[in-house]
Amino acid sequence: MWDRPEFLRLPDRAGKPRSAGITHVLDKGAPIAVVDGLLTTAADLVDVVKIGWGIGYLDRALKQRVAAYQRSGVVVCLGGTLVEIAAAQGELTALRRWATGEGIDALEVSNGLGWMGPGAQRALVAELAADFTVLAEAGAKDAAAPVAAAEWADEMTADLAAGAAWVIAEGRESGTVGLYDGDGAVRAALVEELVAAVPVERVIFEAPVKAQQAWFVRRFGADVNLGNIAPDDVLPLETLRLGLRADTAVRP
Repeated sequence: MWDRPEFLRLPDRAGKPRSAGITHVLDKGAPIAVVDGLLTTAADLVDVVKIGWGIGYLDRALKQRVAAYQRSGVVVCLGGTLVEIAAAQGELTALRRWATGEGIDALEVSNGLGWMGPGAQRALVAELAADFTVLAEAGAKDAAAPVAAAEWADEMTADLAAGAAWVIAEGRESGTVGLYDGDGAVRAALVEELVAAVPVERVIFEAPVKAQQAWFVRRFGADVNLGNIAPDDVLPLETLRLGLRADTAVRP
């Protein structure tokens, strides 16, 4: 067992399972050797892994991948696009049966494709929350779509009431939509309106870019929930959380 050095004064970070300070990692079908390497070096820092898009549906090593994460206490989630497509094709029951058989314990519910009518996402959250941990996403994946903070906040509040464990603020893998301008800058006013209406500890902010991660750590501290983190960025993100990087270091 590894003993971390303790001679520096750093922010307190709770161990797993954490209720805040969640690191949500995007797995894009990394080879199992890479998964094992991530867990060897940083299993204590990874809380949720999303198997992105529909990759889980095509992954021959899915059971092995899921088992590896779960042995390390990591919640494994399927991406929202796969759930949206299954729902649109009337195959939600089949998806649930398959996901359960593969050992999946969480599902993302989103309406990024814009295929669901009003209230449909809430109903889907409530239905799936009976069997899975649900992460519900607010925001469209289209960079041209208008961003209305009040609508996002209302969606998040309704999803939490319907049974979502966390709500996700859209930023995509690119970090150039939703929470962000096209150049990747944080839409600070949007963030402030969201956290004025929704408990910040229940929001996972998608933040794939270092500058975005640093902004959220500076604004909300080490225990902000951040998502769509690349596996290679898990340890660097923790250095941002703990002030071990110039971007977030605080002089004693």
